Amino acid sequence: MSVSTQLRVALRADASAEVGIGHIKRSLALAQALRQCGADVVLVTRAVDGVVGDCARQAAVSYVTLGPGDDAQASIEALRDFAPDRVVVDHYGLDAAWHRSVASALGCRIAAIDDLGDRPLDVDVLVDHNHADHARKYAGRLREGARLLVGPRFALLAPPYATAPRHVPRDRVESIGVFMGGTDPAATSALVLRACRQEAGFAGRIEVATTLANPRLAELAAAVDRDAATTLTIDAPDLAGFFARHDLQVGAGGGATWERCCLGAPTVLLITAPNQYAVVPALVDLGAVVSPEPLGTLDAVAIGRAVAAVIDEPARRRQLAARSLDLVDGRGAQRVALALNASALRVRPATAEDSALAHVWRNHEATRRMSVDPAAIDEAGHQQWWQACLVAGDRRLLIGLVGDVPIGVTRVDRQANGAAVVSLYLDPALHGLGLGTALLRAGEEAWCAQAGREVTFEATVLDTNAASKRLFAAAGYIQHAPQRWRKALAIVSARTTP
Repeated sequence: MSVSTQLRVALRADASAEVGIGHIKRSLALAQALRQCGADVVLVTRAVDGVVGDCARQAAVSYVTLGPGDDAQASIEALRDFAPDRVVVDHYGLDAAWHRSVASALGCRIAAIDDLGDRPLDVDVLVDHNHADHARKYAGRLREGARLLVGPRFALLAPPYATAPRHVPRDRVESIGVFMGGTDPAATSALVLRACRQEAGFAGRIEVATTLANPRLAELAAAVDRDAATTLTIDAPDLAGFFARHDLQVGAGGGATWERCCLGAPTVLLITAPNQYAVVPALVDLGAVVSPEPLGTLDAVAIGRAVAAVIDEPARRRQLAARSLDLVDGRGAQRVALALNASALRVRPATAEDSALAHVWRNHEATRRMSVDPAAIDEAGHQQWWQACLVAGDRRLLIGLVGDVPIGVTRVDRQANGAAVVSLYLDPALHGLGLGTALLRAGEEAWCAQAGREVTFEATVLDTNAASKRLFAAAGYIQHAPQRWRKALAIVSARTTP
């Protein structure tokens, strides 16, 4: 039986046809990941038009519309019955005063999704998926000790992107995809279409993607109708297939930037809003995208020149694709959700069906590098060993879970003297989230509950494995010999599921 309680999380974000849908899309991606991790989630928003409702319904996330007046007070009233444990704020107009007011009134913790670093933030967790010197960017603006979940590894993408087919580069550009944001408030799509045709001289297929919330949709549709080789896609459930199927993308430097990177789509990236200067220049420097020069230029000639240059260089497109894929894997929202909900981690007994996933984790280079035995294990050998462990009377294999998400394996072996040797490894994609210590403790508790007595735990930790040394020290272990750590523990209940 589990002793953990369900985390309640509210997300505060807005969207409209005028300001775009980037904030709401990334907040909804996090909401979906939080639900997979066992949290109860609600979105809190101001209904300027119907954009937020459409997005929330598409993501199957419930939402509450704020009343008039002061934003903090309206949010407090809207959330009082929900009683959130945490509020995650994705809003450039809300700062430390809002954070303190809501936290005090609701007795909750505050996290912020931000990429500007232009105002004080009184939060204990900051999410910024841009590539930057974050310590410098937020110096003097963050509470001391705030946890940073930063860099493209934490890009907040909807669940389909983690497993969506990636773009496969070809020598020739046969089609171009154009997406300038969900509402395209700068009306740039038609400009890009003209740049590709008239300035770059591209005669192949072009697909333009947009939404019904685009205030200039009629004009864009008319421009597409005049071009027999151009099609218009409206309100696609997600754009994973769109980004993967075209040989070149032209897009705005908003949230969809990370979707393109995740799929390895070679991209000419435009700056269409001031906040995108926090995104585009760094990606240009990394060689992950191309942008018209000078940066920020939005005219057909400069856009066409950048498009033509990439069309003519297949090696460069392959390089753009490879560097993009290195930055983003589509699991950023899951990482943030797991970090926020790590305290809900529980363990269950392993089954034969867990063997394949555990084999992938165990054979990953990051796991083997820190293992006592770093050799790779063949699948047949691993499966035989796994099956033997499941029936061994002096050993337990346990799978760590947060909600429905499996995060790692812990193993406990009973010694002749009654002590227990514990070891563990995580899904290598989930290192650095605080899950290791939580998994270790959950495994210890499960063993003690079964033993019904105090147990002395021991572990072998390589001297070169600094991360594991920190993990075991945080869990109360003391090094008593070279590579040997120990602690005693007595627990009467455990975070396990039958």
